[in-house]
Amino acid sequence: MRVRIVVADQAEASFYDMASFEGALQPAGRLSDPLAHLHDRDLKSDRPGRVFDHAPTSGSRRGAVARHGTGSEQTPRKHEARVFAQQVARELEHGLQHGQFDRLVIMAAPTFLGLLRAALPSSVTERVVTELHKDLVHASSGEVREHIPREVFRPTLE
Repeated sequence: MRVRIVVADQAEASFYDMASFEGALQPAGRLSDPLAHLHDRDLKSDRPGRVFDHAPTSGSRRGAVARHGTGSEQTPRKHEARVFAQQVARELEHGLQHGQFDRLVIMAAPTFLGLLRAALPSSVTERVVTELHKDLVHASSGEVREHIPREVFRPTLE
């Protein structure tokens, strides 16, 4: 039984493999997103775009149109985190298609865990045996190893 462990946050992801609970973590890859370390001001232009309404508002003079900014709730950093979650999901899907693992353990910062869940295809989601919402991306492999539950390696998971 091959278990893939992914430890991630919005900027970095480390992949490990384990064959048994007594075994050691074997590095299986790493991804990083250098844009995730930038500030919002470095990722966008200084002013939002403008939108002009097509019809004049009632009671206003003919030809006058309202205009407003196109600001959104999504900051550039949130967008970049969503893009990185999709990149991690593609990497996991690629590993699954090439038979690199049978089960998956996800350890991710709480905010990034939700983005990763949304990005994972159903074929990968079916392999998830446990999720841990902790930011362990900068922890040593020994610390990561301590958080892996024994149940992950049981022959039949309930």
